[in-house]
Amino acid sequence: MPGFQHEVLIAAPPERVWAVVSDVERWPEHIPTVDEAERLDQGPLRVGSRTRLKQPRLAESVLTVTELTDGTSFTWVSTSSGVTVTAGHVVEPHAEGSRLTLTLTMTGVLSWLGWVMARSLIRRYVETEGASIKKVAEAQSNGPSSHPPGPSRSSE
Repeated sequence: MPGFQHEVLIAAPPERVWAVVSDVERWPEHIPTVDEAERLDQGPLRVGSRTRLKQPRLAESVLTVTELTDGTSFTWVSTSSGVTVTAGHVVEPHAEGSRLTLTLTMTGVLSWLGWVMARSLIRRYVETEGASIKKVAEAQSNGPSSHPPGPSRSSE
C-alpha cells in the first residue's frame, strides 16, 4: 500500500497545535497548498464530519472524518476513481512541546497509478502542511519556548 509519513517537532503545547490542525476551514489562510477548505456540516470536527478540499494540481475532494480523538488525532478519507486516500493527523506531547505526525496512504485498484503520478507532489504538500502548522502554532503559542524548534522527518 503506497504511503507517506512526516513528523514535525513544534515548540508549542499540544492544545495549541491541535487548535490549528483541527480548524480545517482556516487551513487556506495558513497552508499554501490548500486553496479552499469548506466544512459541509456545522460544529466541532467529529466522526462523520465532511470537508470539501481544493488543492493546486489535485482534483477537488470531499474528505470524511472516520476516526477522531478530540485534542489528539483525526483521520479522514476520500474515495474517487478507484483510489481511496486516507490522511491522518496526530498531535502528541513532546519534550520540545509537541510532535505532529501526518500520514497519507492510498488504497484501491488504481492506487499504484495515483502514487506513481502524484508521489513527489504529495510529499511536498504533506511537508508544507507540517511546516505551516508548525509556523502558526509557534507564532500563536503563549510565551517563548525554552527549546529551539526541532527538525522534521519524512519516511515512506
